[in-house]
Amino acid sequence: MKSFFLPLLMVTVLFNWTTPVVLTQVAAAETDTRPEWRGAAASVVITPDKPMWMSGYASRTKPSQGKVHDLYAKLLILEDNRGEKVVIITTDLIGITPALRDPIAARLESEFKIPSAALLMNASHTHCGPELREDKATRRGLGGDRGAEARLYTKQLVEKLLKALAETLPRLEPVELKYASARAGFAMNRRLPTPQGVINSPNPEGPVDQRVPVLIVERPDSSLVAAMFGYACHNTTLSFYQFCGDYAGYAQEYLEEAHPGMVALFMMGCGGDQNPYPRRSLDLAKQHGRALSNAVEVALSVKQPREIHGRLGIAMDEVELEFATPPAREELLKRKETGNKYEQSHAVRLLEQLEERGGIQTSYAFPLQVIQLGNDLTLAAICGETVVDYSLRLQRELKTGVGNTGTGNKEPVVWVAGYSNNVFGYLPSLRVLKEGGYEGNRAMIYTSYPGPFAESVEQRVVSTIKDLTAQARNSTLQK
Repeated sequence: MKSFFLPLLMVTVLFNWTTPVVLTQVAAAETDTRPEWRGAAASVVITPDKPMWMSGYASRTKPSQGKVHDLYAKLLILEDNRGEKVVIITTDLIGITPALRDPIAARLESEFKIPSAALLMNASHTHCGPELREDKATRRGLGGDRGAEARLYTKQLVEKLLKALAETLPRLEPVELKYASARAGFAMNRRLPTPQGVINSPNPEGPVDQRVPVLIVERPDSSLVAAMFGYACHNTTLSFYQFCGDYAGYAQEYLEEAHPGMVALFMMGCGGDQNPYPRRSLDLAKQHGRALSNAVEVALSVKQPREIHGRLGIAMDEVELEFATPPAREELLKRKETGNKYEQSHAVRLLEQLEERGGIQTSYAFPLQVIQLGNDLTLAAICGETVVDYSLRLQRELKTGVGNTGTGNKEPVVWVAGYSNNVFGYLPSLRVLKEGGYEGNRAMIYTSYPGPFAESVEQRVVSTIKDLTAQARNSTLQK
């Protein structure tokens, strides 16, 4: 509205100095008559229609063999009374890749005039979904061009989601936004300190975030449009060869069965170092899904949920994260001859970088994003397999009220999501880096990055999120 009226004000003031005031009053009146929030939600089946190489678990030796239930992408579109929109897409996928997000963001801008920063894509990180990461599909494939298979699936998925967006945007209707939370207890830290170092095993003394935050989207008559809920835990109860959304898929299924017409969206939290325990059976995946859906039901039944008032604020930027000093050529040549095939493969990829580029990659840039709903809810979206320290720290440090947005000086609720917009690998905290183990170092052998990150990684991420939060909160105050 500002960019439209400013040139007009500058011209008309030469003839009639009262005109700008009239225009400003008309613009304000239009804003005041709009509903505080409008919203719409949709669900899209994204199960591959044929066997595909599956994501997760380097030990896989064959493509998928059918499905337990369908995989889904869920859409939630919200609009404030200025017409500003945010598009949230949650998926039953291992991760979000640039090949998936970038074309959707580009079409949002060109066709729907919604900025790229207003698109948040999150992956549940199920290890029983299709492998859409082209490089990993190529490396792990047994026969055939698995990379081409991943490319085709991604292309078809982009078109499905764009079609769903085009069909959902015209259905925006007046809604009320509310927030409540509960807890589910099956997530446990999986980094167990031992005399031989940190191993992947249940650690009941390790840090966890067992909150279940819930964004409730309902019509003025109290009927539910959507419930978006989060949890910080690897979606890895299962490790078989059938497509399945794991515990998060079951939680969404149970909620939609209990509330016909409502769309249930799962937002993966900072669960990079958390596992569902116990695990390794379909019954346990259902059990954890039921525990999570029960927690959401508790949140839905809260008598006085936090009402969300105000306007939408969005901020997004890239942060450059440095890697520690990469191994020298001589070290890589030694690793190439080890008996570990994954170390060998990693060494070969880094040696190829040396040959092709003249050096090994020293940093990685990825986007961070903050979505502010009035003065009531701050949603920080972080890339990568984010460990729980980020959620716990940001929940503490972002709780600073900004006032004058319709809710007094109430501190906003802080919701931190990992696995968003670009899931490139693990994002360790400084603590995890210093402790070592899988998330801090070892997992890098499955990527093309030298690893590990430099010790500046946590502070760079937290500082950028804080800056973006200030920008997003300020933008909610603009007329």
